[in-house]
Amino acid sequence: MVTLYAAAGFLAAVLPLTVTPGASLALLIQHVTDGGRRRALPVVLGTATGLYIHATLAAVGLSALVTNSARAFTAVKLIGAAYLICLGLWTWRSATRRAAPAPSRRSTPKGSDSVYVQALFANVLNPKAASVYLTLAPQFVVRQHSLGLGGQILTLATAHVLLIALWLLLWTLLVRRASRLVREPGFKRAIARVTAVVLLALGVRTALV
Repeated sequence: MVTLYAAAGFLAAVLPLTVTPGASLALLIQHVTDGGRRRALPVVLGTATGLYIHATLAAVGLSALVTNSARAFTAVKLIGAAYLICLGLWTWRSATRRAAPAPSRRSTPKGSDSVYVQALFANVLNPKAASVYLTLAPQFVVRQHSLGLGGQILTLATAHVLLIALWLLLWTLLVRRASRLVREPGFKRAIARVTAVVLLALGVRTALV
């Protein structure tokens, strides 16, 4: 029962972070617009895997080492920023290529594996996601509990995954409701460019904050 109350409190705490537009939502909108709702699943799975990685690292204390070392934390932050900026540049370039007349094939990788990896790294290399399990999750953990410290953190991570999965799937439905509009090449290019700008802005913000 304590874990259920803790999970509910944790979800209330992370809800504002979840609904704040970020890299996962930007990738979801782009890929669902470009390839249909089936592209939502690898984005959700990649994001979920990233959250579980952060939770596992926090549970074994590895993330604390990064946070307590200014150099290590800065390195992780800069790597994450570089990834987001590169992904944003790649997305912008892909949108520019879509503007070319009658391409015989798609110029960018669009397989589920590629989408999954993009979402995974966008989450794993995000220091903000790591900080959730280093600073926020411990506030909802009880020392003497049958699940133990690791079990409680992973339970909170599962609740977090379910919340963000519902949020991303809701956006998937909203995007697909405008199916006629999203099939227009011009709209796809616009979404890709907006996604690129969001990713670039997130990367710059991560590097500077």
